[in-house]
Amino acid sequence: MHQGDKPSQKPVEKPKPVPRHLFIPDRAWCDPDDGPGFLIDRTADPETWLDVAYSNMAIVTQMDDGATDLDQGLGDYTSSASAPGVVAAGLRLLDPYDGDEVLEIGTGTGWTAGLLASRLGDENVTSMEIDQTLLTTATEQLKKAGFVPRLILGDGAEGCPEGAPYDRVHVTCGVREVPHAWVEQTRPGGVIVAPWMPRWEGGHLVKLVVVGDGTAVGRFHSGVDFMLLRAQRRRRTRIEDVYRKSTTYLDPRRVVRSSAGAEVVAIAGMLPDVYGTHENQEGGEFHLSLWSDDSDAQVHYAPDYKGIAVLQRGPRNLWDALEAAYLRWVSWGSPHKGRFGMTVTPDGQHMWLDSPDHRIIHR
Repeated sequence: MHQGDKPSQKPVEKPKPVPRHLFIPDRAWCDPDDGPGFLIDRTADPETWLDVAYSNMAIVTQMDDGATDLDQGLGDYTSSASAPGVVAAGLRLLDPYDGDEVLEIGTGTGWTAGLLASRLGDENVTSMEIDQTLLTTATEQLKKAGFVPRLILGDGAEGCPEGAPYDRVHVTCGVREVPHAWVEQTRPGGVIVAPWMPRWEGGHLVKLVVVGDGTAVGRFHSGVDFMLLRAQRRRRTRIEDVYRKSTTYLDPRRVVRSSAGAEVVAIAGMLPDVYGTHENQEGGEFHLSLWSDDSDAQVHYAPDYKGIAVLQRGPRNLWDALEAAYLRWVSWGSPHKGRFGMTVTPDGQHMWLDSPDHRIIHR
């Protein structure tokens, strides 16, 4: 057998069911899109617990890497059972063939590892988890459901080279930069599906195809919101400079609400190191915060004030840079999200418009 050839595969049996409730802990925190979060408790209210287990809702199973109790929902979400609709969207993009070998990054509850094992067989699924407690629980839950895929404790950013090459890489945590290790460990023509979570607002599923020359190329798909890969978490840097005051006529609301996320991709390509969040406030007011490692900006809109207030500090004027990036996207004809893509190389990643040859240059 030549190196890299795949062994003959036995026929895959009819997929077994993977009941979601087997992967939901007795107590968990729910975070619906259309209302406040709430605790579910199997012992106190088994009917609600079961209803939520089979709802199209993300269920948070860990906060602050296990340091904070789930009771009040106060803390950073660090593991969850993703909403079934989001899971289905990712698996459709992954589109594994019979006998494909899959590396999953982020075992979490184990539910998606079970879905993959049901489709492909236990022997074709390797799932990595960095948290020992989560991995132990997922192992137990998978066994209860009748699955024993290969589970590995380790940093998913590094992949699992001893099992490479893989036909598919399925990522269940958000990434700002796609680790090149995943490209290296995927066969030519293989697929990587990951939730891309840029520093600028929003997130998107990206489907990358490995070209075979150390690069992977693909386009963006549906919007998502995932917890970040632990290796890529960053805390905001404190800036000590005095703010410079100015005003702008560009409405910041327009910048963050345009074209269903197309401007998110474009701005993230032009300003890859800039973070942004916004908040709708009482009385129609709106606040936008921007920051990078060395600078930050605050932009505030009030209906009764003609000039929009801008505060900027640090060596870069981040609002000015964002304004220029947004207007550049407008000058291209406000292209929709489906026209943008990403290329990952050994030197990093970059965005492009329409074709990998039309790279978006950082500004």
